[in-house]
Amino acid sequence: MTQREIDSASLEKAKKIFETGEVYGFETGTVAGLCAIHSALFKGLYDFAGKIRELNISKGNFRFANALYLPQILPVIEKMPENSFEAIIKKYVEMNIAHPFMEGNGRATRIWLDMILRKRLKKVVDWSRIEKDQYLSAMERSPVNDLELKTLLEKAFIPDTADREIIFKGLERSYYYEGYEPK
Repeated sequence: MTQREIDSASLEKAKKIFETGEVYGFETGTVAGLCAIHSALFKGLYDFAGKIRELNISKGNFRFANALYLPQILPVIEKMPENSFEAIIKKYVEMNIAHPFMEGNGRATRIWLDMILRKRLKKVVDWSRIEKDQYLSAMERSPVNDLELKTLLEKAFIPDTADREIIFKGLERSYYYEGYEPK
């Protein structure tokens, strides 16, 4: 399977978990919940779907958390508070730095973030309102300062919605951030 075929199949799986409501049954804000999301998106596409990585990875010049330390780091991130927007974003940034999977971290953690925001703040991010370059730049800088990321996300907040069109456009934008463009 080509990367494009994998991305297309995974996007359809993402749409399906929202359409069926399966995503709302996953644990919110936990490592197990994130693994369940990742597995739902990539099962049958990657043999490591939903499994914490055992190898080190990097993107550009950034090295994500050492795989050796993930068993200690992930429970600490899981226990981070979710009692405010600022706390939720700190947790999201830390999970991004951990990057617990070999591939598909961005797509899975954006859904994970939305589920936390939905549960705690009754809001979600309309990802279609955030430009790719702005988001990627904010994420790149977020380990040092998350203000830019918070500003982008807060401007794209919408009330929790079941509007299929908004959800699907947001999912498509999330996949676009990772380089996927539908034909």
